[in-house]
Amino acid sequence: MPRQQQPAARPAVPPAARPVRRRSYDQFDATARALDSVGDRWTLLIVRELLGGPRRYTDLHADLPGVSTDVLASRLKDMEQSGLALRRKLPPPSAASVYELTERGHGLLPVLSALAEWGAPALAERRPTDAVRAHWFALPLLGALTGLTREGVLEVRLDEGEFHLRVGGRAGAGLPGAEAYGAVYGYGPADRPDARIVLGAEVCLELAQGGATLTEAVKDGRVEVLGDGPLAAELRGE
Repeated sequence: MPRQQQPAARPAVPPAARPVRRRSYDQFDATARALDSVGDRWTLLIVRELLGGPRRYTDLHADLPGVSTDVLASRLKDMEQSGLALRRKLPPPSAASVYELTERGHGLLPVLSALAEWGAPALAERRPTDAVRAHWFALPLLGALTGLTREGVLEVRLDEGEFHLRVGGRAGAGLPGAEAYGAVYGYGPADRPDARIVLGAEVCLELAQGGATLTEAVKDGRVEVLGDGPLAAELRGE
């Protein structure tokens, strides 16, 4: 007997092509409206990642351990529809697409900074299941360095990796070369930092919680400052 032909399998629908579910609290209240946009799980953490500048989907997925591809695609689509983020193609020769924050999305910086400050005491002990990325310490540390008067790009070296951020008078203006509305921190080492500091994650958290000042941590040797410029001098308390 001739072999019966099996029906062709239906092609899988890419996560990004699936319809986005829109939910609302249906309350005429500013807080409720805000949570309509950013209240879903993972959304604010995606914002945290994009505060470091434009990122590819694969980079976001790698630095958000635990998020599924479906959920990440859905949240990004939600953020585009809410005007928090946009997707664009990089110019040739790159063919990659990146996501980046809009001006409205970048306006969530103080929200994320406040949440980082409020949540810092809960980091007294690292659980065995906790993932960690060096740049997750950027926002807490940035809050601890707001008193600096010398402006510049500071490279931060932790055991977990490196990141860099702008400190001083124009800290909110973004890093040099950052596109869109300016990244407040950058991934990896800086091209030409004005100063470098080397410290442990525990010290970084202590600074963020106000348990010690940078000057104290430098004097007792828990923070090493590298560099000869004005910013490095201020970090040493000179």
